[in-house]
Amino acid sequence: MIGTWPPEQVTRIAEARELEIAGRRADDGEWRWLPIWVVCVDGQVYVRTWYRRSSGWFGQVTKTGEARIRVPGLEVDVVVADLGDDDPQLRAAVDDAYRAKYGTPGDETVAGMTTDASAATTLLLAPVGADAKS
Repeated sequence: MIGTWPPEQVTRIAEARELEIAGRRADDGEWRWLPIWVVCVDGQVYVRTWYRRSSGWFGQVTKTGEARIRVPGLEVDVVVADLGDDDPQLRAAVDDAYRAKYGTPGDETVAGMTTDASAATTLLLAPVGADAKS
């Protein structure tokens, strides 16, 4: 069951400098948490990586369509939707959110997260039911 983000959870996520994400392991072993940048646009949660690949956290969560995320005060299972960059308005909004949250003038890192290759890796994270632990 896919849920919608309660406003207080979106606020927690938006205010966090980074989100930690973990994909489900095939052996049901320990989660391997990885910090990544996260942005929120219109009450939705988005993440990206530098480039599309079938390995690492990105490959794992796009293959299974699920992950677990955490920020201070919140840990929740999420459904992962691979959006790519098909919607120019959404891409522009997510690009702007990355620039606003992480950018400083001349920052190459933020510039890298708003390239065509990075935009093609845009993932939407939606909560699974009411699994949130706040």
